[in-house]
Parts: sequence; structure tokens; C-alpha cells
Amino acid sequence: MRLNGLPSQCISSCHIRPGGNVDVAARIIAPGLEQEFGQPFVVDNRAGAGGLIAGEYVARSKPDGNTLFMAANGPLLFSPLIFNRPAYHWKEDFKPISTVSLTPMVLQGGRSLKQDSFEALIAYAKKNPGKLNMASPGAGTSNHLLSELLQRETGAKWTTVHYKGNAPATTDLLGGQVDFNFDQVSVALPFIKDGKLKPLAVTSEHRVPSLPDVPTLEEAGLKGMTAYTFTGLLAPKGTPDEVIQRISAALAKILSKPEIIEKFQQLGAEARSATPQEFQAYLQKEDARWVPIIRQAGITAQ
Repeated sequence: MRLNGLPSQCISSCHIRPGGNVDVAARIIAPGLEQEFGQPFVVDNRAGAGGLIAGEYVARSKPDGNTLFMAANGPLLFSPLIFNRPAYHWKEDFKPISTVSLTPMVLQGGRSLKQDSFEALIAYAKKNPGKLNMASPGAGTSNHLLSELLQRETGAKWTTVHYKGNAPATTDLLGGQVDFNFDQVSVALPFIKDGKLKPLAVTSEHRVPSLPDVPTLEEAGLKGMTAYTFTGLLAPKGTPDEVIQRISAALAKILSKPEIIEKFQQLGAEARSATPQEFQAYLQKEDARWVPIIRQAGITAQ
């Protein structure tokens, strides 16, 4: 099959976890891609090794636009280093197409946390190093790396408690076994709305519409401090530029539709497209920001 002289596109996309952030984002854009190109777009989840299984599969696929990698921070940038398995490198083995969504995180405390603001929490953690316990869904996750970055930037110190996933970390936070955590707004919002957790700050550039009373980290005094869990689409290295541009343009059209914007907003995320060049620059910046933290902190999944 050919499409206006170009190879058949967008037939398969690989992800890390059914029902997760990446999977949901893929299923939101898939119908629009099917409509734009007049052919199926199959969401093919390939779990394992922090997304390495999926990433490696796409990196080794034929670069014809038929198999794409729907990725996030972890599987694309962090997993090869954290798992000590250099199966691929984003710059050498993939061609960025476009971002799809950006989801900010929220610093939230349990009911037992005495501090009611980000400033108060940081001040306490500086005067009482290690006394507060922070729940992490796993070593090398975006949540964990943000925690490490904030400790480095503020001089605060707390004890990191790693869990095997976000669910048990949240359970212990709700139960009072730990004091606070960093979580995607999309996951945290129901607990915050129910009054079970209290938000202290969000990591977005601007306040989150669903949490209008919660300040950003920049408003709390950390200039330029933003952090997002992104989802984005990439193709194997060697995929023709015209194919990359066609898919990127289609995504820009899809992600500008009000109904698509609303679907992402309901998840606490922002629909955000980018040109291939913009996505490349974004990944370069994220790589330069987070990879040194992984190395300096000696973070591994072993």
C-alpha cells in the first residue's frame, strides 16, 4: 500500500503499559491518524524493562513509517541508562516526529503532613534532613528524578522510599506511612478533589486549570523550574523526511481540535504538538537536564 507516493504509515505503535499515560495518549490520537491517512493505526503494547522492549523493537524495525514508537521520558531517555542496557539511544536510533502531550506533576502531601506549603516543606526538610519520607514509584522514574533535582537545587534532604509502581506508593501515602510524593496531575487529581491529599505545588509553566489555587514551583521561588511527563511519537532512524513531515503535520492538525484538547485536559494533561525540529530540541534539553542527575545519583534499576 502507498499513500500519495509515500510508504504506508502509522500501522503500528509500541508502548510500555496498557492503560498507562502513553497508552491512553496513543488511543486518543489513533482515530485521527486513521482518518488523516485512511488506514488502520494499531496500538501494540509491548511491556517490559521500563519500555526497553518496545523501544528496541521499533529501533530495529524497517524505517518505512509503518512502525512508530509512542514514547515517554522513561523509556526513551532514562531506561537504557538505568537498566544498564544500551539497546538504543534516542538521538542515534530514532527520528523525532512530534510531541503529543505534556502532563505536569504535583507535589502532594498526606493528611498527616504538617506543612501546608512548598516553602514550609522545603524549610523543614533543610532544618531536619531525612526526617520526611518521600514515596517514589521506582528508581529512575520522572517522579524520583524530580525529587532528586529539587533536593539538589534547594539543599533540602528527605528520605526516598521506593515502591514497585505508583499504586503501592499512593496507597502508603494515603495511609500515612509516608509524608509526600510527586505524581502526575492526571493520577493525583481524584485524591486531591476528595480531600485525601493536599497539593503544595505543580511543575507546569502556568497554574493547572483543574488546580487553580495551587502555585507553580516558579511561583514558589524556583525560577525556571518546570517538569513534565511527555508523550511523543518517533520513527526508526532512516525513515524518509517526507514521511516524518506528513505524520507531524497530521498530528498538529489532530492535536488542535477542541475535542482532543478537552480529552487531554480531562486527564490533567495538555495536548501539545511540535515540529520534528522542535521535538528534537526538546529531547536534547531533557537529556541534558536529567541524565546527569541519574549518573550523579548512581540511580539504577538493579
